[in-house]
Formats: sequence, structure tokens, C-alpha cells
Amino acid sequence: MTPPTTDVFDPAKRSAVMARVRSKDTTPEKALRRLLTSLGARYRLHRKDLPGSPDVVMPGRRLAFFVHGCFWHGHDCKRGARVPQANRDYWLAKVARNKARDARNEAALIDAGWRVETIWECQMKDEAALVERLKLTLSRGRVLIKGRRCIA
Repeated sequence: MTPPTTDVFDPAKRSAVMARVRSKDTTPEKALRRLLTSLGARYRLHRKDLPGSPDVVMPGRRLAFFVHGCFWHGHDCKRGARVPQANRDYWLAKVARNKARDARNEAALIDAGWRVETIWECQMKDEAALVERLKLTLSRGRVLIKGRRCIA
């Protein structure tokens, strides 16, 4: 006998809903791109040749941005700390794998001489604070990479 579920959808509908969850060009990602553009920043999207295929990349600055959903990547905010009641073990393992993969990708980028910024979905709500953070990040300029001249 199947245990009772707290899901409001039947399995077929739940599958359809989950299939529509996007991995790129999400609303938070588009909002970040809009803010970067308003600050005059030039960028590239989803560089597959870099670890983790960062959402936004500024090659000249050696700067990579990841835009993470709080639930999917296990942020320590209210939404990220929520664990579904249905299929709890699966979701705990899934989020743990996502966090481990994120850490590996960030470490690989840093080892390759990149700066990495992670923007969380919940941080998008305070646009003024995010703009100030982006200005500070962009003002840091380029980084020194294996003997190249540093432009700060």
C-alpha cells in the first residue's frame, strides 16, 4: 500500500510541473542581467567550457556569476531550508548533491583564476542592495592571473 502523500497533484501532473522548471533564462537570472546591463557591464551567457557553465560570465574581468534558486541549491534562508514532506529522503539527497556540485564548480573556477559570485534568489528581492553589491564587485576590476598585469 502506498503511504499518504501531501502533494496536491497526482504523479502525472507533478511530473509535468517539474518538467517545466527551467535551468537557464530564469526570472532571477534575467533580472541580474538587466541590472548588469544598466550598470554598463558586458557579459556572455552560459559558457559551457567553464566548470558549472556559469549563468553570466565576464571574460575580461575573469568574473563568473551563478544565480541559484534557494530551494534547489539549499540556501540557508526560509525558502531554502524548506524540505518537502513527500519523498523527503530523495529531496534531501538531491539538494546535498547540488550543493556538493556547486562547491566543486566554484573551486575549479577559482583554481583557474576566476572570481565567482553566487547570487541567491532571495537576494534578488532587495534590488538596491544587489545593485550596490554588483557595483562593488565590478569596481574590483581584473585579477592578476599567472604573471599577467593586474588592472585594478
